[in-house]
Amino acid sequence: MSIEIWPGEPFPLGATWDGEGTNFSVFSEVATAVFLCLFDENGHEERVRLPEVTAFCWHGYLPGRGPGQRYGFRVEGPWAPADGNRCNPAKLLIDPYARAVSGGIQWGPAVLPYADGSDGNDASDEDSAPFVPRSIVVDTAFDWRGDRVIRRPLHETVIYEVHVKGFTKRCPDIPERLRGTYAALANDAAIRYLTDLGVTAVELLPVHQFVHDGHLVEKGLRNYWGYNSIGFFAPHGEYSSGGDCGGQVREFKGMVKALHAGGLEVILDVVYNHTAEGNHLGPMLSLKGFDNAAYYRAKEDDRRYYMDYTGTGNSLNMRHPQTLQLVMDSLRYWATEMHVDGFRFDLAAALARELYDVDRLSAFFDIIHQDPVLNRLKLIAEPWDVGVGGYQVGNFPVLWCEWNGKYRDAVRDYWRSQEAALGEFGNRLTGSSDLYQNDGRKPYASINFISAHDGFTINDLVSYNEKHNEANGEENRDGESHNRSWNLGVEGPTDDPEIVAKRRRQRKNLLATLLLSQGVPMIVGGDEIGRTQGGNNNAYCQDNEISWFDWEHADRDLLAFTQHAIAFRREHAAFRRRRWFKGRPIRGKGASDIAWLKPDASPMSDADWNEGFAKSFAMFLSGDGLAPDERGRRVTDTSFLLLFNAHVDAVAFTLAGTPYGSRWRPVLDTTFPSPDAPDGVLNADTQLERPGLSLLVLQRE
Repeated sequence: MSIEIWPGEPFPLGATWDGEGTNFSVFSEVATAVFLCLFDENGHEERVRLPEVTAFCWHGYLPGRGPGQRYGFRVEGPWAPADGNRCNPAKLLIDPYARAVSGGIQWGPAVLPYADGSDGNDASDEDSAPFVPRSIVVDTAFDWRGDRVIRRPLHETVIYEVHVKGFTKRCPDIPERLRGTYAALANDAAIRYLTDLGVTAVELLPVHQFVHDGHLVEKGLRNYWGYNSIGFFAPHGEYSSGGDCGGQVREFKGMVKALHAGGLEVILDVVYNHTAEGNHLGPMLSLKGFDNAAYYRAKEDDRRYYMDYTGTGNSLNMRHPQTLQLVMDSLRYWATEMHVDGFRFDLAAALARELYDVDRLSAFFDIIHQDPVLNRLKLIAEPWDVGVGGYQVGNFPVLWCEWNGKYRDAVRDYWRSQEAALGEFGNRLTGSSDLYQNDGRKPYASINFISAHDGFTINDLVSYNEKHNEANGEENRDGESHNRSWNLGVEGPTDDPEIVAKRRRQRKNLLATLLLSQGVPMIVGGDEIGRTQGGNNNAYCQDNEISWFDWEHADRDLLAFTQHAIAFRREHAAFRRRRWFKGRPIRGKGASDIAWLKPDASPMSDADWNEGFAKSFAMFLSGDGLAPDERGRRVTDTSFLLLFNAHVDAVAFTLAGTPYGSRWRPVLDTTFPSPDAPDGVLNADTQLERPGLSLLVLQRE
């Protein structure tokens, strides 16, 4: 029986249900025919040729077909790898605009577009349909009533980088059937934990539909982080408690609505720099089969091969208007239909490569800056890629924040008591004006972090000198070897009381520094409870207890300290300035807005910053001269004195007097059980011996 199909419309792309039927539209400049493939629940396939092509969009409308319909595409066209064209109708393709994707990949020769043993040059005629996922038609209706746009200012933001599954998989407060899903993150227990912690936004590791790499599956591993996207519009189906045939879309929306109700913004870590289709020997799953030359950057001198700025085998072709449209349509979809509040762009430098160099005036930035939806969201760049000239910290345009890798390195070096680290540490502590001030940005352009999903956790940072990635199956060759870590004398766990005490202080020193620095702090989920990965600094393939939060052994003292430090930051505007320090006396006040003092309370000279042995100093922060609030009202705060000691041994500090203050009250101390601090008020000129590796915050009375 033939399938009735009408001409339909070229836009919007993808599968769009209107209540009576579904419009299908896909892009290809090189196709000679496109077939829509419909599947029932038993895998039986029916094919219908799309009857119309408009502006290179192949389209048709199927009356009576709606939500839950499984489908894919087959594309006839040139197979000419030397020209960059790889059409192969034997391969079932995922709709690039699919709102949901069902199932995974069964790895084998059938998912490859070329014949086995042909070195990628001869087309395969083996049908891939039994081995690849299906696209799903979805009903986009959802009750958003009561949802509100939070739009919290960046200087008031505290980001919590977290994995949807890992956060709740072992959480005893969440029903077992929900653990590891979007519904679990929407659970009251999860939201209560996040709000009690005090963070204001969750930054979710990739939730676009992604693929578990074949080489990992062969080893019994999985792609846990998810930086291997294949569907830029589809929430990853494995994180759904209600199945992957459309339920993941409703569940994701419900999660966002619940997080918003708790006052938490949702930021997505998005991977638009590459896809899971790999290099010229990789699988054919979607874009490669529709129009390889349009969607991927090919080498100019041999178009069989891909430019690879990402280390994954391919790079999306951001010079092609259709690829730009794909990315922008995806961003707008997540912002408008899914109500997310911002994006963190993985390897963002790769998106800005117009020719070979990273170009801050590229079309990618131009389009985002003029878009009235996207330019109001939180836009965060990972400002590097693996290509030549790819490290671009400080070089992104206005409106953009950046993961500040220089902040991470400087803070790690300072607290591991490195020589000549003081000047760099001071720059990072105060918002990195050397990176962001001269191009029109503010201190909150710096996303400050000490640890992230890749690399050591803070616990492991103070417990291991070397990486221990043997579980990844690559003989410990993978992962960064230069971690700027310090185990304080023993590699890994120890019961030595002196080392245990130092590690406890160091964890607090690192978290306190992060939360007291100017800029936007980002905590990696689990650092506040002492999460360890056993020294694995590249746990991308560890979908197991190595990566999942161990709630049973949570460090409650560290959690209480982190909660106190976040609350302290929230209460005091001096630690979340909207404007740069000026370093000169405030009108009517004797003290500058910031001052740097030696342990004896005398001002630091230029030479002091460069002394290799200088590891201890005091920083005065004035609560006067702050930027007005959003209604133009004057903002004032008390003033503070921070005593930093990165020496291993105790250092005697003299508390600063006039013009900084006459009486000081300790309010945060990394040497005390959390969240306590020493009682009482101390007079100026008091001699105070501070233990090695410690931080004390004093408030002016």
